[in-house]
Amino acid sequence: MENDLRKALEQKELQLHYQPQVNLATGEIIGVEALARWESPTRGMISPAEFIPVAEESGLIIPLTEWVIQEACEQNKAWQQAGFPPLRMAVNISGQHFSRQRIAETVQRCLTASGLNPQYLEVELTESALMENKEVVNEILAQIKALGVTIAIDDFGTGYSSLAYLKAFPIDTLKIDRSFVNDITTDPNDAAIVKAIIAMAHSLELKVIAEGVETEAQLAFLQKLRCNEYQGFLFCRPLPAVELALLLKAKRCSNSDVVLKQ
Repeated sequence: MENDLRKALEQKELQLHYQPQVNLATGEIIGVEALARWESPTRGMISPAEFIPVAEESGLIIPLTEWVIQEACEQNKAWQQAGFPPLRMAVNISGQHFSRQRIAETVQRCLTASGLNPQYLEVELTESALMENKEVVNEILAQIKALGVTIAIDDFGTGYSSLAYLKAFPIDTLKIDRSFVNDITTDPNDAAIVKAIIAMAHSLELKVIAEGVETEAQLAFLQKLRCNEYQGFLFCRPLPAVELALLLKAKRCSNSDVVLKQ
């Protein structure tokens, strides 16, 4: 798989799909998360759960992530030039980038090449990536922040969940992991955790996004807690760029909600 993935990067077999991030108060699409997809001519569609770990173990995550950032910036700029309202584009950054200390340069290069305003890019990293080398990571995050790019913590609640790093690092957004969202209407413990995360984030003036929202009951629960945004199959699965553009057009031309399900 490592050899096939290397060839896939060279031969441009990968593509990005985009999952909308929706304002809970208004129902408006205000951002998307870029997600890598790989359809191999020999293996067929390969799950990210299979090829991302291979990319990380082999070091291919570095060129893969750089391709994702460049492609995502160019696509976001293209949507703006097509007349769609500006969206925030979220991209995931591997912890390996922070050990090499070049991610800020990569982000700057991709923004310059695409012409995308930095305020429409958000980088996501996990709690474990934050804690690997706190001093180095903090310096790099400060460089990224200085570009005008926002910073989100992905899968919050599954790692260290340390109040200390929330204070120390220049973070803008917390993303509540889907494992907590899945049972918020049936498990009092998960409900309490989600409630605590949202309350804490708001007290720190951080934005909160809930991942993996799949039911109306989950959505209503999050609305009651004043969660800022959500993403998940209830609203829309991740879509190729062309289909996402159609969804944006439908939302712009209609006052009714457009709901696509897998």
